[in-house]
Amino acid sequence: MADFAQTEIERRLILYQVFLKLYEHHSSLLDEILQLKNLSQPSLTRVKPCYVHGVVDTTAVYLMTNLCDNQTQSLRQPQQIWTIGRHGSSGICIPDSHISRRHAAIQHIDDQGFYLIDFNSTNGSFVNGELAERPIKLKDGDRIRLGNITFDFFVNYTCRVLPTVAIDLLMQLVRRKNDNQVEILAYSRDRQKPLLEKADENLEIFRNSRLVEKFEHWYDNFSSEQKSEILDRFFSKQIPYNRS
Repeated sequence: MADFAQTEIERRLILYQVFLKLYEHHSSLLDEILQLKNLSQPSLTRVKPCYVHGVVDTTAVYLMTNLCDNQTQSLRQPQQIWTIGRHGSSGICIPDSHISRRHAAIQHIDDQGFYLIDFNSTNGSFVNGELAERPIKLKDGDRIRLGNITFDFFVNYTCRVLPTVAIDLLMQLVRRKNDNQVEILAYSRDRQKPLLEKADENLEIFRNSRLVEKFEHWYDNFSSEQKSEILDRFFSKQIPYNRS
């Protein structure tokens, strides 16, 4: 029995030494193994992935992240330096024992980009498995590890203005009533409403149904080009009727 215990201790010691060597030379592999382990546990599948998103536009430079209280926040800092640490005064406060009180910072330098700087933390800062012994310039999609916390870094410098939505799609959008109920603005294609024979009756029903108020409020939000297209479509579909 004693020999078996001694053999088991030696086996575990060898595995521990192998693990240390693996971690020393391939620390990023550990992050991937932990991610696979998390995915295999149903209780952890609802955990949101952590991220930091650097945004540079014409008016400001800021970070968006869900590291603070596990909810997405937009963080603006006049010096463009976002400190990360366990201390409550940190711009990104992470209450984790493996994070130093003042662990690291993300800094933006004009015309250069975002950098990760480690403050000689106890457990170190890593970018894609590389120890941040000096400031490391961050790229879109980088993987950052601070202590036991791992998150993805994203950055964007460009913004596209998309074209306006086509009228036929606008007609099918959902708008919300005051009582938080959803109202569909378009009838189903396979449900045809019968037309009344007299146009005057159609107009009276239209007024009594309060559709006029809804349409006026909705119509005011369109551009002049969209209004013109709506009128063109409306008049092109009118059915002539006999006034006699």
